[in-house]
Amino acid sequence: MNRKKPGSGSIQVIARAAQVLRALEGTQQGLSLAEIASRIHLPRSTVQRIVNSLANEQFVMAASPGARVRLGPALLRLAANSRLEIADVARPLIRALSERLHETVDLSVLDGAEAVFIDHVVAQRRLRLVSAIGVHFPLHCTANGKAFLAALDDAHVRRLVGRSLARRTRASIVTLSHLFKDLAKIRASGISYDREEHTAGICAAGTVVTDRFGNMLAISVPMPTSRFVGQERSIERELLQCRREIEKALGNLAR
Repeated sequence: MNRKKPGSGSIQVIARAAQVLRALEGTQQGLSLAEIASRIHLPRSTVQRIVNSLANEQFVMAASPGARVRLGPALLRLAANSRLEIADVARPLIRALSERLHETVDLSVLDGAEAVFIDHVVAQRRLRLVSAIGVHFPLHCTANGKAFLAALDDAHVRRLVGRSLARRTRASIVTLSHLFKDLAKIRASGISYDREEHTAGICAAGTVVTDRFGNMLAISVPMPTSRFVGQERSIERELLQCRREIEKALGNLAR
């Protein structure tokens, strides 16, 4: 007769709670219990019990009078604290990256279906690109946005970008099939490119760092197309080196 190992039931509950939280990720309007159950393939009654427990700890909360739920303040506070930690670790390393490339380097986080800048190091040169902290950008046509998408599975990507991709320039990706081909290349190389896809005359390269809690931070280097073309390989090497340095620093911090 098979016997459950001690604690196996508790582990299963934790795993199922994590499934519920992942299902709610990126859903600004929340989901109903039936929608959650359908997405994670669990009975609605099981989802109800898990949601009730998560709500007691403020990890989820009501999103509308129609019994929809979304991620709660306790989880958002934890995520915010972790994001601050990874950004603090990254800042001196992106400053060094900016000095090596003589270009502006941006840090951004995934905020629902957009990327938002949280920090940057501005290049000390006459012609430079600077985006304000707090500015939101679409995911499908930016280097930081595509770096985030490449770190997610295809189902999650579809939920975030939808079926209609806005054209920002003549170079913008506007179909899911084209986007998924681009994401496959990014997953293989670790580097994403925006070749005048968001703004004419501006290109960028980016990559993503993930901490031990699964929080993602994108590093991107924007520059005028005239300086970017022909420099992609050196930018790629420097970005990957910076990512390794941040990952090492985060690993040391976790010990």
